[in-house]
Amino acid sequence: MGTDRYEAHDYYLMDELLTDEHKLIRDSARAWVKKEVSPIIEDYYERADFPSQIIPGLGEIGGFGPYIPAEYGGAGLDQISYGLIMQELERCDSGLRSTSSVQSSLVMYPIWKFGNEEQRKKYLPKLATGEYMGCFGLTEPDHGSNPGGMITNIKDMGDHYLLNGAKMWISNAPFAQVAVVWAKDETGRIKGLIVERGMEGFETPEMHGKHSLRASATGELIFNDVKVPKENLLPGKDGLGAPLQCLDSARYGIAWGAIGAALDCYDSALRYSKERIQFDKPIASFQLVQKKLAEMITEITKAQLLTYRLGQLRNEGRATSAQISMAKRNNVDMALKIAREARQIHGAMGITNEYSIMRHMANLESVITYEGTHDIHLLITGMDVTGIAAFK
Repeated sequence: MGTDRYEAHDYYLMDELLTDEHKLIRDSARAWVKKEVSPIIEDYYERADFPSQIIPGLGEIGGFGPYIPAEYGGAGLDQISYGLIMQELERCDSGLRSTSSVQSSLVMYPIWKFGNEEQRKKYLPKLATGEYMGCFGLTEPDHGSNPGGMITNIKDMGDHYLLNGAKMWISNAPFAQVAVVWAKDETGRIKGLIVERGMEGFETPEMHGKHSLRASATGELIFNDVKVPKENLLPGKDGLGAPLQCLDSARYGIAWGAIGAALDCYDSALRYSKERIQFDKPIASFQLVQKKLAEMITEITKAQLLTYRLGQLRNEGRATSAQISMAKRNNVDMALKIAREARQIHGAMGITNEYSIMRHMANLESVITYEGTHDIHLLITGMDVTGIAAFK
């Protein structure tokens, strides 16, 4: 991949709604991505490898737990700042945003919200810098859309818990120092535990053969009679609502991130259409190409407005899970459609690694499925407006 030529697009002057701090945070993240990640991301994607050398930089730009209070190593930023960082990361690559949002929303968030003071002080500062990387164990081989059916379990052994089971499709698992794992106790109640690398019986084999999110490390979590100290139990909340609350935070970040992927595809398509000459004129002059571009920026603008308002509601503590589901579903679907249209505008060049289009398209096929599938999020909205659950 050559020089990152990306230029931002703000059709409805959304920047006027942002504070100076918001813009500084976003622009700093964008500059770091352009310098440190864009030049190498295609190479790492093709090698199916995660560029671990970028981890300290992600910490420096606030990519890990930006809304975590400063006393625990976070930046103490608001939810719109978090969203803007996710947008800039996914503008480069969905796997990059996945690494960041898992660390932020699925590891740091539950320790902050559901952990005790000792756990917060022990783990959060190291997670904020990237000295520790974390992962989130909820999905199992036979329980994806129905996480409540999990079979991973813990038994009270007096001075510790005995953990058995397996988790699958876990981002960051192969290199994570800590895992926030959800398991059922003897009564069937779901509990959260912090499992550390090195505990006997805990393995994190890497998954291979992915055609998507290739620059993000994905693995399994395997627990064979793992002894977890009782002080590693998250005491603040249990039940399925606890991990789902974490997923709300992560899905919110995805809603912002998907806009970044869409903007990158649109920016590339717009530039290419002006430079590509056919029939003695740029293809941007043809009606069907203009139709594609006009529809792209329209859908991006609608998603920007939807997500900004969601950010306001998150800041006020008023955003509902169903509202977050709507934004996640809409924005990822929007980004995937834009990637496909952008590929057509690029013609044959759109399938090459000279452009980011096919990489975004392949990545978004994962994003539209993980953390709630496209269809399940639709049914969450359906349940919210009708009061009737169609998936139970």
